[in-house]
Amino acid sequence: METNANDGPARNQVAIAARGLTKWFGEGETKVTAVNDVSFAAYFGEMLFIVGPSGSGKTTMLSMISGILRPNSGQVTVKDADIWSLTEDALADFRLHTIGFVFQDYHLFPRLTTAENVAIPLILQRKNWDAAITEANSYLTIVGLGGRGNILPVKLSGGEQQRVAIARAIISRPEILILDEPTASLDGDTGRMIIAFVKERILNASRCILVVTHDARINEFADRIMHMEDGRLTAYEKGTE
Repeated sequence: METNANDGPARNQVAIAARGLTKWFGEGETKVTAVNDVSFAAYFGEMLFIVGPSGSGKTTMLSMISGILRPNSGQVTVKDADIWSLTEDALADFRLHTIGFVFQDYHLFPRLTTAENVAIPLILQRKNWDAAITEANSYLTIVGLGGRGNILPVKLSGGEQQRVAIARAIISRPEILILDEPTASLDGDTGRMIIAFVKERILNASRCILVVTHDARINEFADRIMHMEDGRLTAYEKGTE
């Protein structure tokens, strides 16, 4: 079950350190540099926002620090482990156990119940089906959807579907949680409610949360805000909460 905010690593312990991250696509005249020599640190116990216009390199950088897209140069360490020096099997294990993703379009399977959607990470870990569903229902309770495990996603509102996606992302107890444009498909009030919920209930001293967004309405919930433009890190600022 989720840990208390006072458990786990101290708030100033580094969760992710990126050093000189660079990624380009194509060669010669068609070469496009998506991320250009970006270095930053993210800490346990904080919610770090990464903001910038479309095409600024935010998603490419996320893909590199989460073990999906190999950088052309630079290094990513998570809890002092260089993830790009891992074997393919170890990297897959890292993605399954250490990283949780919440996408803007939820990515729920329409023919699976909410509990079955939430249980997917446990099934991938080869856990017993009945035990996985029981645990999934307990995580639905955490996100305020207790008793709704047998409902199909289409019966839920957008905000409720996003909560199901959050429950699925945290059921394997990842230490790094990544929210990619989590409010893009939601109205302003619902988006603020979801981010406030994540800050109050999901963030703890054992977890680092990265939020990629261009929705300035939710910036007040950030502990720090990192600005990107044209593939470069341009500024840091403290959150306004």
